[in-house]
Amino acid sequence: MNVIFLYLNLTLQVDIEEKMKNAPDSGYEIGITIGTYLPFVVLVIIAYITYYRAKKRKDY
Repeated sequence: MNVIFLYLNLTLQVDIEEKMKNAPDSGYEIGITIGTYLPFVVLVIIAYITYYRAKKRKDY
């Protein structure tokens, strides 16, 4: 699991503060924020669905 986080950290090094500073308007800032957090939210949802299905299968 640590290898995955290390890989994501190394490949997705993006200077968000620099992008926010150079943003042309507030809509661009909102897009940067959503684009930054959306992958993590999707991973949490996938993990929850996987956990729920495994727990449901275990009950049988």
